[in-house]
Amino acid sequence: QVQLVESGGGLVQAGGSLTLSCQASGSIFSYKTMNWYRQVPGKQREMVADITRGGSTDYAASVKGRFTISRDYAKNTMYLRMNSLKPEDTAVYYCHTNWGQVDYWGHGTQVTVSS
Repeated sequence: QVQLVESGGGLVQAGGSLTLSCQASGSIFSYKTMNWYRQVPGKQREMVADITRGGSTDYAASVKGRFTISRDYAKNTMYLRMNSLKPEDTAVYYCHTNWGQVDYWGHGTQVTVSS
């Protein structure tokens, strides 16, 4: 059973920064790819960034150049550093992985960016 717990969300002014963390219950080296998603009410959940076991990363066009995804294997934690935040980044952010052909999600952490 995989458990993912996000933290680090909060309220920040536009232009500010936040770092989200996703603590996994087991070794994240087991997970081929880990992702950050976000969702606003009434809209579909969208992929923000992903990182492979080998360290390759990919980002949604809307966050490229502002967000950085990383993994710390020693801490079994994935991070999302968010800089130059915009009001449109306001959402609940979720971490995700797929292991054993099963999707696992955290409970989400709210990020609110005020203008």
